[in-house]
Amino acid sequence: MAYADLREFIAALERAGELRRIRAEVSPILEIAEVTDRVSKRGGPALLFEHPAGYPGRPLLINQFGSPRRMAMALEVEQVDEIAARIRKFLDLKPPEGLMEKLKMLPMLAEVGAFFPRTVKTGACQEVVRREGFSLLDFPVLQCWPEDGGRFITLPCVFSRDPETGRRNVGMYRLQVFDERTCGMHWQIHKHGAEHWRQGWRRQDTGAYTAVAERAHALADVQAEPPAAGGKKLEVAVAIGTDPAVTFGAVLPAPPGVDELMLAGFLRQKPVELVKCQTLDLEVPASAEIVLEGTVALDELRLEGPFGDHTGFYSLADRYPVLRVHCLTHRRDPIYATTIVGKPPMEDGYMGQAIGRIFLPLMQLQLPEIVDVHMPLEGVFHHLMIVSIRKSYPGQARKVMHGIWGLGQAMFTKCIVVVDEDVNVQDLREVTLHAFNNIDPERDLQFTLGPIDALDHAARLPNYGSKMGVDATRKWPSEGFARPWPKEIRMDEVTRARVDKLWKSLGL
Repeated sequence: MAYADLREFIAALERAGELRRIRAEVSPILEIAEVTDRVSKRGGPALLFEHPAGYPGRPLLINQFGSPRRMAMALEVEQVDEIAARIRKFLDLKPPEGLMEKLKMLPMLAEVGAFFPRTVKTGACQEVVRREGFSLLDFPVLQCWPEDGGRFITLPCVFSRDPETGRRNVGMYRLQVFDERTCGMHWQIHKHGAEHWRQGWRRQDTGAYTAVAERAHALADVQAEPPAAGGKKLEVAVAIGTDPAVTFGAVLPAPPGVDELMLAGFLRQKPVELVKCQTLDLEVPASAEIVLEGTVALDELRLEGPFGDHTGFYSLADRYPVLRVHCLTHRRDPIYATTIVGKPPMEDGYMGQAIGRIFLPLMQLQLPEIVDVHMPLEGVFHHLMIVSIRKSYPGQARKVMHGIWGLGQAMFTKCIVVVDEDVNVQDLREVTLHAFNNIDPERDLQFTLGPIDALDHAARLPNYGSKMGVDATRKWPSEGFARPWPKEIRMDEVTRARVDKLWKSLGL
């Protein structure tokens, strides 16, 4: 059964010995982050700070996804690869032939129908409704690192609608708390939320947008030269403390046109229940702990950051849209869910690895020669992807590189290393041995230019820079390699079997 809410997940973590309650008063200003960082680095449990300093009775949950086991628990599976197997089952569907095949498909089609979210009249997230006399700092919002620009809401599910299509987007974008009711909305230019903001701008003042867009279609240009928007605003809701499948769904790089809440329903195998906001034409998870309702003006920008980011470095301050909150709803005794990011290993790294496993079948649908993929924690999502392929023709490794750079958020991958199918990409020692033995650097490195993650501080320009592919596969004569390729050293199986029988007698 799916977790009904965050509280059921907390109870499951506690039963499994994966949660530690902290009764001491620890400050949300740097101290909670330092405690959590130390716990993360040694693979420790989720932490429930029951009395953050200055916030008695306002518990804070952090590190809930911070290990492979807890990530699997969040998705209610033994191994995250089970989700990939379910996706593969749907991708393998073929058009039915004949009545019997159609009848056999009905249960699966019914299962798909059960994933879509449904609206309910009331929800626990609206047990308390506050339109006056509230502050965002009524909750223990963290300052994570010494040079952060302030306190940041770091685990929010941000809801908005495309002004053109009305299609919902749920994303996770950090929010810097400027004051009691105002936040910086960190919509990076490649994200769907930023596109909703741009769409609203286009609808309000097409001429002004076109003038800037002729130079570059980028939020960075919008930020440098916003038009007069005549007071038009984009409605935005922020849900904090949702059930784990919804929280994880907000992080997933959903394919175009796919509702993140439908994906969350697929993950939890039960529809997400939504309730209409009090002041907005948006719906939010009914079981959320806290909901912020507000608007983002199309002509208001403010300096946001710096922020100690998942790259292990501070992302620089920049101008971003501003969320003005005019209504706060929450449970009677809300739990504030948050996270910190920084040098791996940390909680977000395990979420990133789960994403890679879950979306492997979709990547293989586009690039069927892919056998396996590994994104090491130290690669911080978008810096390193190791790919093994079933090589069938010359130049195929380069084809795979360019194919990956054309797949959604995978376009940000700074370095792709391609190896043969017999290399275990999950074993970095094995990858290193093969990669550095198999390459001639001048011949096997591929460079290209294109979009770069907004947090990449080394890129020559914001959001634009170079990427590298490494063809570490065995080279063929048809690829211009005329020398014999040597065999890899392996002991023969007969000898291995004989030594297996001798092993106990050797006392080793």
